[in-house]
Amino acid sequence: MKDLASLQCEFSVAYVRAVAAAAGFYLQEATRAFDMDGVDVTMMARGRRGIIQSPRLDIQIKSKGGLVDKDPWPYDLDVKTYDLLRAENLQLPRILIVVCVPREPAEWLSHTTEQLVLRRCGYWRSLRGEAASANKTKIRVELPLAQVFDPAQASSIMERVASGGLP
Repeated sequence: MKDLASLQCEFSVAYVRAVAAAAGFYLQEATRAFDMDGVDVTMMARGRRGIIQSPRLDIQIKSKGGLVDKDPWPYDLDVKTYDLLRAENLQLPRILIVVCVPREPAEWLSHTTEQLVLRRCGYWRSLRGEAASANKTKIRVELPLAQVFDPAQASSIMERVASGGLP
């Protein structure tokens, strides 16, 4: 039997890796210890960019099956992860990326000798400085559809980080 949640996770990391590579960045998957701190991967650029040498960005990746049917797109995030992502005293900036996938894994990818198509896409958001939640388990976060995590957005985010700014 397939573990759909684990497969969605694997696909989502592959999506983020593909976007990062297409934008000219490198991705390092986090160990379990970092995952427990709200970090799945770290994206980095080599060399001097702006005022920062080899800028880095920590990323928490989630996935959701179905369709993106409203703007902003809602995602129910566990409160522990929310708290880790909203912290303001982090050495590296962090973002959340939620990758939308079709419900059926067979529909996630198609390919020919000319193209590889990963179906649907991811949306990103910085939760830095957000208010604490009184909820105990989940909090709804909203991802603006204008914030598609694609090579152009990845580059823009890294330019801000390289200049000493926030995503």
